[in-house]
Amino acid sequence: MSQEDYSGFMVFAEQHDGVIHPVTFELLGKARELAEKKGSKVYAALLGYNVGSLSSELIYYGADRVYVVDSEKLKVFDVMHYKDAFLKVIEKAKPEAILMGATNTGRTLAPRISAALKTGLTADCTDLFIDEKGNFIQVRPAFSGNIFAHIGTKTKPAMATVRYRTFKAIEKDTSRKGEVEKVEYSGPDDTGYKVLEKIPREKVNISDAEVIVAVGKGLKKKEDLKIIEDLAKLLNATVGASRPLVDDDWISRDHQVGFSGNIVKPKIYIAIGISGSPQHTVGMKDSGIVISINKDPNAPIAEYSDYFIVGDLYEVVPKLIEEIKKKKGT
Repeated sequence: MSQEDYSGFMVFAEQHDGVIHPVTFELLGKARELAEKKGSKVYAALLGYNVGSLSSELIYYGADRVYVVDSEKLKVFDVMHYKDAFLKVIEKAKPEAILMGATNTGRTLAPRISAALKTGLTADCTDLFIDEKGNFIQVRPAFSGNIFAHIGTKTKPAMATVRYRTFKAIEKDTSRKGEVEKVEYSGPDDTGYKVLEKIPREKVNISDAEVIVAVGKGLKKKEDLKIIEDLAKLLNATVGASRPLVDDDWISRDHQVGFSGNIVKPKIYIAIGISGSPQHTVGMKDSGIVISINKDPNAPIAEYSDYFIVGDLYEVVPKLIEEIKKKKGT
């Protein structure tokens, strides 16, 4: 088959226990934008067990056709079954590009699909667009986030993974109509993998936080996180951190904001002692209101800030806590 025979944009509709991961809706919105520029279609690949009823949601959020693979062998995430089932969908749809969430599931599945198809995969994209020649271009930070690489994939389908909260989902439209096509999958009884047990772990879902108080290298020692936590508690906020604090094991990676951490879009982002490296700002630049506290008046974070307070966090934050307590009467 020639490369010209591939058309349309496919989104892997990640779901867990019958609940669609919200990154799927964001990717459908971006796929809709890309497809309209190319005059092509948006496809969704829905894999799982007893998941057919989720098809309408995917159509409401932008899919023109949903390929459903419903099999008891896909009840749990066995990556070998999912790989083989997804390849059947791709073979049938022949999309120009495949978009997947850069989640644990996406990061496990995407490389295997890419290797099986002998095609290119660009991970952790921050943007996707169609250039003036009609080529599908993937954008991702490179060299520790200091530059943004624009990547065009010669082979098709091109593949890209995208972090949750990178794009915005389009409005749900219950009047949208689309097609649903079932794809049969039998697969082997034994893939060599066996899920023994699913153990939920406590995790900070910082990507969904509406208010974030983030701290960086301006903090002198781990014990001083207490004042950041006190401020966050007063504001009903989630604590965030830049990469150096995570690398030093002062706080878990779940709290990290930035290219190698989490993409966030809170209503309010308070950056304390954070200089504003490209690696960090790519993760918070789309926040609603950004308030920064830094003793360096020339810190790069100032460019992204609506309010910039020049001062030592050890002087400013305690005073801020004191004033908030007065306002709250506590």
